[in-house]
Amino acid sequence: MDWKGKVVLITGSTDGVGRLVARRLADQGAHILIHGRDRHRGKQVVDQIQEAGRGSAAFLPADFSSLAEVRRLADALGQDCDRLDVLINNAGIGSGRHLAGFLLTRLLLPLMLISKPTRIVNVSSLGQHPIDFDDVMLTCGYSGGRAYAQSKLAQIMFTFDLAREFDPTTIAADCLHPATYMATTMVRQSGVTPISTVEEGAEAILNLALSKELDGHSGEFYNGLRPSRANAQSYDHRARERLRALSMRLTGLA
Repeated sequence: MDWKGKVVLITGSTDGVGRLVARRLADQGAHILIHGRDRHRGKQVVDQIQEAGRGSAAFLPADFSSLAEVRRLADALGQDCDRLDVLINNAGIGSGRHLAGFLLTRLLLPLMLISKPTRIVNVSSLGQHPIDFDDVMLTCGYSGGRAYAQSKLAQIMFTFDLAREFDPTTIAADCLHPATYMATTMVRQSGVTPISTVEEGAEAILNLALSKELDGHSGEFYNGLRPSRANAQSYDHRARERLRALSMRLTGLA
């Protein structure tokens, strides 16, 4: 694919694996929309891409702990861009919920349909915990680890839901565990010794974003570069329908 003129939004791309993916895609000639909370770091990434002279970039600030900020970002993108070829939901969500990525993707679908064929890549994790629909907010026995793993499974379920909703020649949606404990700021701050490199994770993400071999494929979970299986709940149609209805209601889309 000729990436010149293609538009790619990468959330959480001012640091770590998101930043590296942004620079690699810019090297292909794409226009990269950098997202993050820190304007200084965002400007640094944009400047690095512009100085390389291959692709181009712009920075879209937003704090994804606020759904109002998510809506503002989607509105700004809709006003400034007439296409969106790839959406990479990479923003670190810690122990939070998947609602920001869900809302952003839903709001951007009309723009992606204009640009078809397009791809959605959701950066998830092997750390997955089944959703207890009787206690979705984990008001009983809350733990950050369980909340994180539950939100990652929700992200996978959303990916599979999108794949069922759209023909893969229009919008293809896949998700992945890019690498285990990459040497990122979030991993280091958690006190965990990194196991994988950021380069390994970037290669896996770029595979889903760029590979021509995946044309016409959708609704897959990858462990790095290899197709894999997610938690069994993600293949439960009724569970996905319950999650979709709940997510639509909590984000104000229903």
